Formats: sequence, structure tokens, C-alpha cells
Amino acid sequence: MERKKLIRFLWISFSGLIALCVLVFIGVTAAVIGQGTETMNKVATSYMEGMSIQIQNHFDTLVEKRMAQVRGITQVVDPQTVETLDETVIGELTAAGELREFTHLFLYDTEGNAVTIYGEPVEVENQEHFLTAMNNGETLVTVGTEADGSMMLLYGLSVGYPDTVGYPLPSGGRCTALVVGLPLEKLSDALSLGADATMIVTHVIRPDGSFVINSLDTPAESIFDWLLLNGEESGDWEIETQVERMRQAMTARESYSLATEIKGEIRHFYCAPMGNTEWTMVCVMPHGFLDEALNEMTGRSVGLALISCSLLVAATIAIFFAYMRISRRQMAELAKAREDALEASRAKSEFLSNMSHDIRTPMNAIIGMTAIAAANPADTGKVQDCLRKITVSSRHLLGLINDVLDMSKIESGRMTLNRDLVSLRETVESLVSIVQPQVKAKGQSFDVFIQDILSENVYTDSVRLGQVLMNLLSNALKFTPEGGSITVTVSQEASPKGAEYVRTHFCVQDTGIGMSEEFQKKIFHSFEREDRTRVRRTEGTGLGMAITKHIVDAAGGSITVDSAQGRGTTFYVTFDMERGAGDSAEMLLPDWNVLVVDDDEALCRSAAAALEETGVHAEWALDGAAAVEMAQRRHEKHQDYYIILLDWKMPSMDGIQTARELRRRIGDEVPILLISAYDWSDIEEEARAAGVSGFISKPLFKSTLYLGLQPFADAEQAPEPALETKADFTGRRLLVAEDNELNWEIANELLSSVGFALDWAENGRLCVEQFQAHVPGYYDAILMDLRMPVMNGLEAAEAIRALDRPDAKSIPIIAMTADAFAEDVSKCLAVGMNGHVAKPLDIPELLRTLQKHFAQ
Repeated sequence: MERKKLIRFLWISFSGLIALCVLVFIGVTAAVIGQGTETMNKVATSYMEGMSIQIQNHFDTLVEKRMAQVRGITQVVDPQTVETLDETVIGELTAAGELREFTHLFLYDTEGNAVTIYGEPVEVENQEHFLTAMNNGETLVTVGTEADGSMMLLYGLSVGYPDTVGYPLPSGGRCTALVVGLPLEKLSDALSLGADATMIVTHVIRPDGSFVINSLDTPAESIFDWLLLNGEESGDWEIETQVERMRQAMTARESYSLATEIKGEIRHFYCAPMGNTEWTMVCVMPHGFLDEALNEMTGRSVGLALISCSLLVAATIAIFFAYMRISRRQMAELAKAREDALEASRAKSEFLSNMSHDIRTPMNAIIGMTAIAAANPADTGKVQDCLRKITVSSRHLLGLINDVLDMSKIESGRMTLNRDLVSLRETVESLVSIVQPQVKAKGQSFDVFIQDILSENVYTDSVRLGQVLMNLLSNALKFTPEGGSITVTVSQEASPKGAEYVRTHFCVQDTGIGMSEEFQKKIFHSFEREDRTRVRRTEGTGLGMAITKHIVDAAGGSITVDSAQGRGTTFYVTFDMERGAGDSAEMLLPDWNVLVVDDDEALCRSAAAALEETGVHAEWALDGAAAVEMAQRRHEKHQDYYIILLDWKMPSMDGIQTARELRRRIGDEVPILLISAYDWSDIEEEARAAGVSGFISKPLFKSTLYLGLQPFADAEQAPEPALETKADFTGRRLLVAEDNELNWEIANELLSSVGFALDWAENGRLCVEQFQAHVPGYYDAILMDLRMPVMNGLEAAEAIRALDRPDAKSIPIIAMTADAFAEDVSKCLAVGMNGHVAKPLDIPELLRTLQKHFAQ
């Protein structure tokens, strides 16, 4: 509380001091600026007065020069000697005028009627004033307008004053004036009006404010209107008064000076009457060229004021911020902690809401199916159906738990990637085998395409790669309706990282419900799910894509999505993987002629290219009818294909129908292999009856094709594939270290069913003692839980490896644990274990792991 009072006092004191300094600074600055402005106005007025006098003198000199030229015409053709205005006189007048470069020459009578000597007719402006001046013996400069609107500058000389005799006119009237004309531009050029608009600009104005000469093409008919419009826009509320005074001064033929803001810039106007005319000269000077000097002077004064104010508060500010720095840091940390807590609370609430629903759904299925099975023990079919549904729900529940645990590792920064040699063929085949039952259950179309594979074996984290692809496939399966299609494409190209790497692309495409453009921007955020009815009815945590993105980023890859509602979704994943050692040089087949048949041209070309690399000459066809025709032509020439590869699912004529027709046309000599990404157990009997010799599973990697065709290399007829036999481990003995009795019971029951004999150790110490108590070779392997009382699994494994007996170093020790993260696997390997199998147990995977170590 005291700290808050101190901070409040400091803030009030600081604010008061700043306010005082600001007021002093504003006062000093205002005084300096006011004095500078007054000085600048005086300088500008004095300068413009001088410039105006100079331009006036220039104008008077110019008028006097022109009038002298006009008088010269009367001297050449003296009006007192002219009796008749005949062609000779007109010619003499024309020659005299043109010699002086006048473009027009007129004679006027006392009534204002004009006799044109040469040039276009001109209408004199303010003719009444013009005639009055001429009839009174004056000289006058005015303007006139030709028929086409061109403005002319007119110089009038009285030649018919009462004491003189003017030129005789054809009408018999009396000539009162000789008037010559020049283009108005001549005046601007002669006066150099507007030559340097940055310094001063001169306009010539009529008494009503309209422009005779508009040096800057000012967008207004009247200078009064222009000043009023711009002054009001600039906020000059006295502009009307100043314009009225300017108007009065022009009427009275007096000088006048004003300053106003025009388009953000102060401009000074100086008005002075022009001799021999009714016009007024208005000089306009921007203050810009004086601003530098004024700003320099003002800057010095303002700087002194600012330094004075700054010195007053510098020490106080230093002390103030020393205190405030600590307080701000604390308040910022508190504010951030509050925001984080609110966000965490919101995310937690949404997540728990989703998880409550998504966990209860499979749990409800497990509990419900268990109750149904218990109520119908005699109904074997119903019990098996319940067990199948329990298995599916259990796996879904396990997936939810794994997602949550993975996200926890990611957010704590403990997610790591292993680097091991991975076969892309095995990885993709594993995914295909996993999704086949789900694809079949939903009646979906599923296919895998392989294109331009440069290296099947690569170094990467096989578990995380499989997780990324499985997450994408799971989404495709969940959000694609029955009858929809899902495709996976794997392709490679040269990597920009160098020849030791290969850029590998994975594309997962579906024809599902798609997603909105808005949701695509946040699909990789944690706990995000699109709020649509179809999506809400689909189970999931909203973590899968966030986990996928983290894995891809950690591996240095990229992932993008392209989707539209109702048009499906496509995910693109790219990795730069290090090439692994391969056996491409050993994958060689005889120089056979092979036919590949598939309705996808890209797959045909890719498979044919892979076969060519093995030494086989491959041709391809896009449908069954074309394949039959190609095979029959070769058969008729006694050049049968050695093997024909048929895709199972093709339009018009599928693989089985094509095989049946091939057998009818070419006989039974040529082996026919059926290609499929599906489990072919349901169609095997029909396929065999149609003449199919064997099966090859998609995806068609080069190694897949080689392994599928290699059995035919030493025989003219492919042998029938041997039936897969159930694994038998009779005679093998396992030592199982497991502290949970239920887990031991499950392991004992499942492993005993395949022939294993098992011994149980309830903790790590008993495991070590039991191993020591038996002769070397008694146990074939040890299954080791990690979290056990007395001695955990890591300690027990270290103790066994340290024993002085021949089998202590060689006996396979497999971690069988719920600690399933990458760092857990690394710890197991570091203490001498040979492998790792995660709980809940995947028995086929456990058996494969044991078989691999028994074979070594």
C-alpha cells in the first residue's frame, strides 16, 4: 500500500513538473515565434514594397517605350499632312506598325468606332473609360479580346485632341485615337512575371479582382474569391475583413499589404496601382525562403528554453525512472501472468470440454460392449463383435492420450527427434495396412502413388514420420464421407541442401467436407477445431495438426494445406532427408517384357521407370481393353509378355475381368499379378479363379516390384505363394519384470498362446536375482518394465549387463513400458537394452521385435 502511495506521489510530482515546464516552454516559444513572425512580416513588406516599386518602374519604362513607338508612327505618317485615308496612307501606317512589331493597328473615332488598319478586330475592355481617356488627350494601356478569345494588350495614343487634327476617316468622322496591339504574353515576358516563383510572383488585377495576368494559373476567376476560399480552408477567420480592405485600397488606387495561409504556407500579398492603367499589381511572396532564417533564430531561442526546462527535470526524471523501472517490471510481469492465466484457463476449459466428450465416447463403448459381452457369453458372434468394438475404441482412446502427452512434451520443449535408417517402402506399407480396415468399413476409395523415387532408404525419425502421415490420414478418413476417395502420393526430387540429401514430398488428398479459409489459418494451433456440425460430431482433441506442425518444424520441413468447404482437403508435407545406404545395384532382373496396366498414367509411368531400372523392358496401358489388345498382338507374334501387372480397381473393366479375358485370349502361360492397395483376402478366391497368379501391394516402390517379380527369375511359372503360418515360439522362455499383476496376466496369456514360457519378477531386484539363479541360456529374452518399486527397469538392466556371466551381455532386454517418448527410448538404449515396445501392448509388434533379436 505504501509503495502505491509513493508511486502515486512520484507520478503527481512528475506530472506537475512536466506541466510547469511545458507551460514555460510554450510561453517562451510563443513569444519567440510571435516576435519572429512580426519581424518576418516587416522584412517581407519592406522587400515586397521595393520589388513592387522596381516592377512598377519597369512597367512605366516599358509603357513609355511603347508609347514612344506609337508616337513614332504619327511622326512617320503625320495626321496633319494626311488628307484622305487611302491605300497609300494605310500602307505607310502598316509598314510603320509592323516595323515596330505591333500585331494590330486601329483608328478610333470619338464615338468608339474602329477602323482596322491591319490585324483581327478587337473588342476593347471597358470601352467607355477608354474613349473618355482618348477624347481627353490621354495615353492609356488596356486589354482587348479577339473573336477567338485571345487577349491583346492595347496601347492608346490620343491623336484628335482639340488642339490637333487626327487622321481623316472614311466615314467622315473625326479620329480621336491611334491604338496598337500586342499579345498579352509580351507584357508577361517583358516584365519577367513569375520568372522565379519561389521568391516572388506578380499578378495584374482589374478593379473587380479578375486577372489580367495570372502568373501561376491560379484556379479562380477573381483573386478575391481565391483568397476567401483558401483563407477559410486554412482557418483564417479574418480573411473576409482583409479582402474587403484590399478591395477598398484597389478602388482608391492605394497600396495595401496582407499575409494569410494558403495551402499550408504563409504568403505575403502586396498591392500597388499601375500607372497609365486602371489595373493593380499584386506581388505574392511565400514565406518559405525566409523560413530558414526565421527557423534558425526561433530554433536557437526554443533550444535555450528547452535546455532550461530539461535541466529542471533531468535529475527528477532519473530518480523517478529508477523507482518506476522496478515497479513497471513487476506490474508488467503481473499483467502478463494474469493474461497467461486467463488464456490458460480459457484453453483449459475448452480442452477439458472437448476431452470430456471425446474420452467418454470410447469409454462408453468399452463399458457398454463389455456389459453386452458379459450378458451374452454363449453368443460367440456377439461376443466377438463386442471385443472388436472394444479394441477399436481402446485404440482411439489411446490415440487421444498419446496426443495429450505429445502436446505436453512439445510445450515443455522436451520433444526430440531420433535419426535412424528408414525404408520409405516399409513406412508407407505399414500405413496402408493400418488404414485398410477403416477404408473398407467406410466404403471409401483409397490409392497410393509413387513418383520419381531417388532413394527409398533415408535417415529420419521413423516414429515421428509415421505419426505425421498417420495424423493426416486419420483426418482424411474422419472427414471423408462414405464413397469418398483418399490418395497418398510420395515423390522425390534433388534437394537444395546437396547431393547427400533428397527432397521428399508427401501429399495426402481427400474429397471430404473440407474447411473454411478462416479455419485454415489456425488449423495448426493447439486445441483448435472448426465449429461446424459435421466436425463437432467427429471425435478428436484438436491437437493432431498442432503436433504434426511441431514435428515437421523440428525436422526442418514444411507443411501447407489447400482446402475449400465441400471440395476436400490436400496436405503437402516436404522434408529434406539424408540419403541412406541402399541396395539398388543388387535389384536386377532378367531382360523381360512386362506390361503394367492402371487407369492412372502417372502410376504407369512411374512403375515402368522403376522396372526399367531393374533391367526389365516395361510397357503400359491405361485400361483393361487396351491391355488385352496389346497382349493378344504379342501372343499372335509368339512374343508374349513375361509378366502382366494389373491394377485391381479400374473403370469399365477391372483387374479380375481383365485377367479373365486375358486368359481366354492368350492362355495360362503368362503370369498375371494383381496390384492393389487393399486387403485382397476377400477377392483372392475370385481372382485365382479368373487366372490371377499372385498379388503385389501398393505402393509400387522399385523394391516392391523387385521383390514381387524376383521369384519368377528362376522359373517360367510363378510358384503359388505360401500360406502365412502363425508364429510359433514353442521352447522359448521369457523373464517378465512387471509390478502390476493385471499387466503380467495379460502378457502371460497373450504370449503363452504363441508358445512362450514365461516367468514373473515383481520388481527390478527380483528380476536380477531370478536371472542370476538360472544357468546361462535358460532365458531367451527379458521383458522389462521401467517404473517398478525397489529397483526400476533402467537400474535392473544396468545390473544385468554388469554381471560376470556369458549371457549377461548378449541376452535381449526389451523395454515393455508406458513411458513411450523418444527420450525414454534413448534412456533404454543407453543402459544396454535392445529395444522398446510401448504399452498398451501391440502383440504383433512385440513378436516382430523378439523375432528380430532371436534371429541375430
